[in-house]
Amino acid sequence: MVRRSFSEWKDDSRRLQAAPGKRPMIRTYGPESELSPYEVQAAGYALRFRCETRDGTREVSIGTQSPDHTVQWTILERCRLSDLGLVTPSLEVASEGDVLRLKTAEGAATSAPQPRRQATERDKVRGREKQPWATDSPPHQTAGAALQETVDPRVEAARAGLPPVVDDLLHRFTAAGLGLTLVGTSVRQALEGNVGHELDFVTESDVQQIRQIIHGWGDEVRVHREHTPGVVSLRKQSDTDNYSLRISACPTPPHDRSPRSRRAVHEKALEAYLRRRDFTIDAMALGLSRVTLTDLFGGLRDLERRVLRTPRAPTASIANDPPLMLRVVRGAARLGFEPVSELRDAMHTMARRVTEVPAEHVREELTATMLAARPSTGLRLLVDTRLAEHVLPELPALRFESAEHHRHKDIYEHTLKVLDQAIALETDGPDLTLRLAALLHDIGTPRTRRTGRDGRVSFHHHEVVGRNMARKRLRALAYPGQLIEDVARLVELHLRFHGYVDGRWTDPAVRRYVRDAGPLLGRLHQLTRADCTTRNQRKANALARAYDSLEERIEHLAVEDERQSARPDLNGHQIMEVLGIRPGAELGRAYEYMRDLRIEKGPMNFETARDALLEWRARRDR
Repeated sequence: MVRRSFSEWKDDSRRLQAAPGKRPMIRTYGPESELSPYEVQAAGYALRFRCETRDGTREVSIGTQSPDHTVQWTILERCRLSDLGLVTPSLEVASEGDVLRLKTAEGAATSAPQPRRQATERDKVRGREKQPWATDSPPHQTAGAALQETVDPRVEAARAGLPPVVDDLLHRFTAAGLGLTLVGTSVRQALEGNVGHELDFVTESDVQQIRQIIHGWGDEVRVHREHTPGVVSLRKQSDTDNYSLRISACPTPPHDRSPRSRRAVHEKALEAYLRRRDFTIDAMALGLSRVTLTDLFGGLRDLERRVLRTPRAPTASIANDPPLMLRVVRGAARLGFEPVSELRDAMHTMARRVTEVPAEHVREELTATMLAARPSTGLRLLVDTRLAEHVLPELPALRFESAEHHRHKDIYEHTLKVLDQAIALETDGPDLTLRLAALLHDIGTPRTRRTGRDGRVSFHHHEVVGRNMARKRLRALAYPGQLIEDVARLVELHLRFHGYVDGRWTDPAVRRYVRDAGPLLGRLHQLTRADCTTRNQRKANALARAYDSLEERIEHLAVEDERQSARPDLNGHQIMEVLGIRPGAELGRAYEYMRDLRIEKGPMNFETARDALLEWRARRDR
């Protein structure tokens, strides 16, 4: 557990025990407690605690909640005990010396200056005085705005890096007396310096007012009423970029309510909005008018550590939303982030819940994982958490099979390496057909595995069995028919090349290879080259040279076949008539010349072709 040294805490304890009078009562609240606002109202602040296990180490974090409901998290080792209570870096002893209060941040207060009120007897007993909530903060200030209060240069850089379309939209809301906050994935991307073209915002207005503000400014304005009620989406062309914007309405109570009440309701709505996000790294909000970062769940720290963690307890999140497990896999594949141990354990325990997800939804998530930058990372997580046993059971079945016939090698690892190598050979962006073929090319090995008397392992006809298995699995996942047939064909043909290595093919054999591959020939080239994962560099080089030779022969035969298929502009009878010759060798040479001329110069009319033939005859007679 991360903490101060034991001796330091022990010295604090002895000092407090020896101090005269009543020892202080330290009240702390969990990260989801709803009682802390009452403590804030009574004392001016509240203490929250959070326990987590990271990389096998138990960590305790202490948060200081201010009147605007923001929480400044810190580690326990930076806190100390005093006769007034637990002192965090965000607290200080008041000038009166008998009460703790919030510190003033560097350059600005963490909250507006607080007028002091007369302490009640209850306050004096607890060693604290009440502080009223701030009432002069701007109406667009969102929940937790002081969590990362402008001092972090990364936050300022993230705000400065937003595209001009954000400032344009902000100006329209500010003119209407409303605030605008960037939320979700857009904040993470801004912090990473890679803002995308899909931006999410939250404002305290209602849908009708949002429509009035963006009227005539955006295109394709749409109000969502079913799956995401209270959301207005639109498109906006800015310079050469086309942006997709989503604005979520978090309306405040009517104006007959106090400003404090309206702000509290909006802050609570924003907190609820962020809590519904899949991961803490996407559960942050960036204030646009005042550059502030709302980070109620430690998303910035998780972003630095490159981990995936849910804002709520993982088991509760998965129980309410089983597809979340597939989105964790997709997130790992896209970002390369590792889920925290609690989330991984929950996925492993509740893996069977994925069977409740419709096949079409599973297909979409698997496709997104396969098209990500690191699909093998997501697939490993899919297998390790036992999700694959329910959505892609053929993959974990490869884990203990052997490959390369007589060499015992984990085909599961071989498959993932083939996938990585196939991705490296892509030339026109992510290719789902190629990647699925690489993933499924050896799934027939478990059913065809045989061990001979000499101890060698064989997988005869596993490409044919694998073709049928691939077709069946992809149909179960509701993939389109053409993609299914293309993947099945590649799985069936992925071993054909080894016949070329074992014995030199004739030209007809090469032509059959090309004919059977059809429009998939390019992908078959990539899959076959990726399928070489041997550590024997001499063997790998030999295979590469052999396939280079095969591709050269395919190209040569293609040129030759095109040449043979070309018809000259003059047929045999016309050539004999123009030259006054009979059938024979001379006619064959003339016909060959006219065909080459057609390939070189293209179609010609009869007169031009006749003149060219006579000129050729004249050159030969000289």
